[in-house]
Amino acid sequence: MGLDEIKNFIPLGDRIATAGQPTKAQLSEVAAKGFGVVINLGLLDPRYCLPDEDGVVAASGMRYQHIPVRFDAPTPDDFDLFVAAMDDAADERVFVHCALNYRVASFMALYGELRLGWTAEQATTHVRRVWEPNEVWQHFAIDCRDKFRG
Repeated sequence: MGLDEIKNFIPLGDRIATAGQPTKAQLSEVAAKGFGVVINLGLLDPRYCLPDEDGVVAASGMRYQHIPVRFDAPTPDDFDLFVAAMDDAADERVFVHCALNYRVASFMALYGELRLGWTAEQATTHVRRVWEPNEVWQHFAIDCRDKFRG
């Protein structure tokens, strides 16, 4: 089983990878590939998540950070929590996921601009690898950019 079997899996260099919701077996593969941190931006909704993801992650020897982001109402405060989690894991391999990698793609695009030196064009290209953000997410991106640029 490879990581590329996880829904919408996208490696971003050697240190960061993003995806949709992995299975329990796929999380074990994430650990086997040397990731030390799992950040979940999805909600704890049994239709989209594992019932005990934090326990599965811990049992695999990784750290787990859950930042529940409402798909219909992401906030700059959510993004601030994400930046803090990513900064805290700066020396580790990080696997970031949500249900389909839509939330994560948007967050990673902004993080790329803020911390990784991406241009706005690179960020937009990254997001569009998995989805076309709706109006809510377009406004979220504007609000976050205004906050970190201002």
